Amino acid sequence: MDDARLSLAGIRMRKQQTAIIALTLWLTIVSLFMLLRQPIDFKVLIVLWFMGILVIMALIEPQYVKPGYLRYIRFFTAAGIVIFVVIVAFKVMEILGLEIVF
Repeated sequence: MDDARLSLAGIRMRKQQTAIIALTLWLTIVSLFMLLRQPIDFKVLIVLWFMGILVIMALIEPQYVKPGYLRYIRFFTAAGIVIFVVIVAFKVMEILGLEIVF
């Protein structure tokens, strides 16, 4: 039993470490390409970051067990989706020539 528990903990730790490395690599690549493209568009940067985070989190999510940290990731995902919808709504309004007056 102890060996099985240790091996599961090792797999989980490797998944988390792989996710952190992949996420760091993705964010660095996106940031570098945005820096090479001189007028930095923060909307595109945020969307690309969010897409990378969603893909990596989907890959490390356990299939049959739902750990506690997954709840916080879902809050983060929901906030990211709201930000994405706002960005898309503003872009559509810009294309249609509409504007919001606050």
